[in-house]
Amino acid sequence: MTDTRPETPAPDYTALFAQALQESPTQDAPVLRPFPAQVSPAGIPQGLVRVPDTAAPTALPVGHEVLAELRSQASMKIGEAAGADASMTEQDRRQRGQSIIRQVVSEWATKYAASGSDLTPQQERAVREAVFDELFRAGRLQPLLDDPNVENIIIYGDRVRVDYADRPTRTWDPIAKTDRDLINLINHLARMQGQGERALTPATPNLNLRLADGSRLAASAYVTPRPSIVIRRHRTRGQGLNDLVRWGTIDASLAHFLTAAVKGRKNIIVVGSQGVGKTSLLRAMAREIPSTERVGTLESEYELHLHEDPEGPEVVAYEGRESNGERGPDGKLQGELTLSDLFPQLLRMSLRRVIVGEVRSKEVVPMLHAMNEGEGGSMATLHARSPQLSIERLATLCLEAGIGMTEALAYRLIAQAVDFVVYVRLVDETELVGHDGRPGRKHRFVSHVMEITGIGEGGRPSHQMVFAPREQDGRREPRAVPHGNISQSCLEDLVRAGLDRTVLQRPWGSWGAPLETVVPL
Repeated sequence: MTDTRPETPAPDYTALFAQALQESPTQDAPVLRPFPAQVSPAGIPQGLVRVPDTAAPTALPVGHEVLAELRSQASMKIGEAAGADASMTEQDRRQRGQSIIRQVVSEWATKYAASGSDLTPQQERAVREAVFDELFRAGRLQPLLDDPNVENIIIYGDRVRVDYADRPTRTWDPIAKTDRDLINLINHLARMQGQGERALTPATPNLNLRLADGSRLAASAYVTPRPSIVIRRHRTRGQGLNDLVRWGTIDASLAHFLTAAVKGRKNIIVVGSQGVGKTSLLRAMAREIPSTERVGTLESEYELHLHEDPEGPEVVAYEGRESNGERGPDGKLQGELTLSDLFPQLLRMSLRRVIVGEVRSKEVVPMLHAMNEGEGGSMATLHARSPQLSIERLATLCLEAGIGMTEALAYRLIAQAVDFVVYVRLVDETELVGHDGRPGRKHRFVSHVMEITGIGEGGRPSHQMVFAPREQDGRREPRAVPHGNISQSCLEDLVRAGLDRTVLQRPWGSWGAPLETVVPL
């Protein structure tokens, strides 16, 4: 929905951050493709075939009409039990609900068996779980949310598509009987997550929220022919840089460098396309922040979950809030709190670092000011197709902020604020099979670490690649390996933070084996 609110004077973020520093204690310093992104279908070697789709939804012994009837019976009895006991908590209600569902399904199964169709204990349990999911969880979505290999769930009316980490995309059974039922399910999820102010209605046709497992849901209705929903799942939440080394996202050399960059208080932007793992990398790097520091996080929906990490730093976590669809006399959407609205308050929280989950809009300006005026060490993610284009993307967002910023000032602010850009790449080969019969998979890895070195030609930020792919003597490494380029002042800062400078002298990094792709990169 287009934001038609009148512009208001921008807060003085520089003064706010300077004030926050004075108050702080002083301390010592998936794109769905059948082929890889850079390989055209015509370039696929002969002999490669698509991976057969062997995944299939788990079939229930009865149709969803029966589940709806069982749900109705159980819901009525649960409501009666809750009405008879005003002190019943939500946990009590769930426990009582399990008992009632067991009773209702057992009685139904007895009648069902009398018709000549016995249920196995496993089938009866599956029906009980399905009824419980309908009442207390995500209904027909729940099996997908429980599958650790599901990455994205894409719904358009009765059409459902599922992206997996370990196999090709496939279609799924409808999540709801009608579009109205689908909207009701989404609003039920919003209520269950304690985000009752968020709902999918004609007044608020767009809805964004986080689910209990950390997944991010985006939904639209009433402005689209049919309800359109995307659920992006975060399959991992507690990983560190060593876990990313084990998964092949980075090698030990780059992990060591990034650890020094975080501890050396360098400002870092993690960039890449959608679904490549930017948030996972940012979360892993943030776990390297000393536990004695006080950090502020700013997200539209909580995805970093740093405030839930008992071993992490002290975190003040802010989350944006959507409007209720109404506008006040000033034209401002009632109840809405954007990231740019929250930034001034965040900067008053005596913080040493600021982490922005994803930079999308006007919050880019206070974020860059925070990076520029503070002690350093702030981080964010950004959508960009290459490390170089991340500079243009930041500049564009600055110009779109509506505060009268010029292009020259935007470039100068970026050059002064950002130290490193870390680019994450995704190569999806899940629909291919190699000559040896082994299926392809998704490869997520850091391919570039770019240092911003100041103002260059034309007033634009100058940069150099510290880590990048390398091709030499017949060997090709598409993942990030050291290139030996780094400014002397930055190198000295990182060495003081614990960097072993010999790491930057390893031409092939610490990769022990080549990247095993179906099609060479």
